[in-house]
Amino acid sequence: MLSPSPFSPMALSALISGLRAAGEDTRLRILALLEEGELTVSDLTDILGQSQPRVSRHLKLMAEAGLIERSREGAWAFFRIAEGNSIGQLAHVLIGRIDPKDSIIAADRDRLRAVRLQRSEAAQAFFSRHADEWDRIRSLHAPEAVVEAAIRSIVGDRPIGSLLDLGTGTGRMISLFGGRCGRVVGIDASHAMLAVARANLERDGVKGVELRQGDIYALPVERNAFELVIVHQVLHFLDDPARALREAAQVLAPGGRMIVVDFAPHDLEFLRETQAHRRLGFSAAQMTDWLTEAGLNVTGHQDIAPPDTGGGQLTVSVFTAHDPRVVLA
Repeated sequence: MLSPSPFSPMALSALISGLRAAGEDTRLRILALLEEGELTVSDLTDILGQSQPRVSRHLKLMAEAGLIERSREGAWAFFRIAEGNSIGQLAHVLIGRIDPKDSIIAADRDRLRAVRLQRSEAAQAFFSRHADEWDRIRSLHAPEAVVEAAIRSIVGDRPIGSLLDLGTGTGRMISLFGGRCGRVVGIDASHAMLAVARANLERDGVKGVELRQGDIYALPVERNAFELVIVHQVLHFLDDPARALREAAQVLAPGGRMIVVDFAPHDLEFLRETQAHRRLGFSAAQMTDWLTEAGLNVTGHQDIAPPDTGGGQLTVSVFTAHDPRVVLA
């Protein structure tokens, strides 16, 4: 007996169009790479060793067929496999039929890891150069006192059983809430930032904090363990923010809360070069989609606008989401 179809039915013409668009070796390689997360044209040219016009044409043909979709942020465009339609499902099915040990695909994924490592090292180098002035740099972006007041209001006054602070940076979120937590863990990729966090927490008298160097995409903590997870001004540095949110959702305890703080969309392109930003902010719709896809219920969103000083500062968005699982006695 035939097994059920792994994707939704589609019109014959759409199926043929999708198969034609995918049926070329470079395009299949691109789809296999996009299965790993969003990438730019520049990323793909580095990995595939092909010219930008050629890679762009492949992307254009697949986008027209509905296999992939593009989102533009300033001068950059990010590509990903289309979600929520049967053509995008077809792309996942085709990729799933490729032998993961195929030498070409394996080499592409090795180069993808190298590209991501290079991006990560660039961001970490920035953190290391500016570790001792990180709080000052952040103060240029948004009114921190107002943002922190909003976060305090969301967290409330009750004790916190366990707190995980992702991309802990200078340790500011732990300084705010660590004194009333049963367990506190802060994770950052940078040794320099962790050193700054340790000094700040010692200064503020916050004790018993676990500070760990770790990968936000593969958190070095237990699953289903934390009552509160804070992701504060981290996502705009990442290649794949949605993946980071999915990973963060995995460590939330049943009924736990996640607070995500980042910038609203903006056009300050220079931040890519001067401060290693990968993303120029996130819309409410985009963040809500990502949190929902991570299995969470979005329960709050507020934008905190900068003072009207004409200085080109940034609006901060604060999102609250809950794990829908119920804790049973």
